[in-house]
Amino acid sequence: MSSKVQSKGSKAKGHQPSAQESLAPPEANAEAIHFLNSLREPGQWRRSGEDPRDTVGIRQEELLMLFFSEALVMVSDTGQPQGELTIEVQMGKHKDKFGVMSRCLFVHAFSRGFMDNILCYLSWKLEPMEQHNQEFIKFPILPMERKMSLLKHDDQLAMTRIVKEGEEVKTEVTSFPWHSIAGFVSEAANLVLLRVMASRQTVPSNARFLALDTEGKLCYSTYQALGSQTIQVGHQQVEVFIVEQTVHSEKGIPMSCQFYLLSDGHLAKRIQVGSPGCCMVTKVPILREEDDIEPRPVFEKKPLLWEEDMELYSRFTDRKEELRLSHSSYLRLHPEAQALISDFLLFLLLRQPADVVTFAAEYFGPFAKRHPPTPALRSSNRPSPFRALDLECIDGEEDQAGS
Repeated sequence: MSSKVQSKGSKAKGHQPSAQESLAPPEANAEAIHFLNSLREPGQWRRSGEDPRDTVGIRQEELLMLFFSEALVMVSDTGQPQGELTIEVQMGKHKDKFGVMSRCLFVHAFSRGFMDNILCYLSWKLEPMEQHNQEFIKFPILPMERKMSLLKHDDQLAMTRIVKEGEEVKTEVTSFPWHSIAGFVSEAANLVLLRVMASRQTVPSNARFLALDTEGKLCYSTYQALGSQTIQVGHQQVEVFIVEQTVHSEKGIPMSCQFYLLSDGHLAKRIQVGSPGCCMVTKVPILREEDDIEPRPVFEKKPLLWEEDMELYSRFTDRKEELRLSHSSYLRLHPEAQALISDFLLFLLLRQPADVVTFAAEYFGPFAKRHPPTPALRSSNRPSPFRALDLECIDGEEDQAGS
């Protein structure tokens, strides 16, 4: 991991390497990586030998069920509305630096009131391809604005973080080797991962993911299932599945959020532990249900009895009569054809040869345009009446050259 910090302004300070940077970077464990690897692109079937009842491997319809938008109201501890949080997950397309388009997950989260905006393109395993965060906190004395972008570049993930406090602007650029961030879950990926956990009604046991803390440092992130609970939403009572996410920052205390999720992944309530406010829905959304896909009908192959089909039999008789009239008309216009065939049949019955094909070739050979003249005295070594293919090709080439 490499990083570079630049500061400018009236209160710029030099960057000193911290003790955390000298330590070995954190790594996700096998349970977290296995859970993320279970996600797969829609249209991608299970490998041969996989159990279709396996709850670890996600089915192609499950990801498609995660594509929807939702809106929550941000309220204070006194119940006063302070803004609105909207989350949208849909199918998207991302263009890399070579201009190649690929299908991916597109996540957009926006909060009105605190000016927080997230735009992100994720792979089907929730790996960040491109993400842009912008957060504006309006303090009474010194407003703060934070921007962060993540961009996958070859075998690295580049992070650019800009923090503006008053007139001071601090820019930090960090590069993470791609192999070192296996199991990384960004803010946008967390929103999709929660929907997957809600649809499965399960949380990976002892899974330790990677995340970024508020200072942009790589740290651990864990999830814990707090069970199910019935809460009041408007005039209805709904059952929710509670998941608590904790980001274990290397500096300071861990930060935890509790997510109250409906059965289809809709977020009913979000509480940040230690914060006076929360986000919640005011009306129960229409729950999404997976469509039951009926198996394809199997049509057995039946024999075609066209003689019993009135339409096919009528077409057959009409075509038969049409051909009979056409043949009769041709023979009337060309009586020499009838005479030639009658003469050949008479000669064949008189000679009665054993090889009828060779006899016919010798009989009709003199009628060919390019047939050589018959010598006056036939030799005992009679040539074959069939023309060789190579001679035919040579004749064709000579005709083209002469023309």
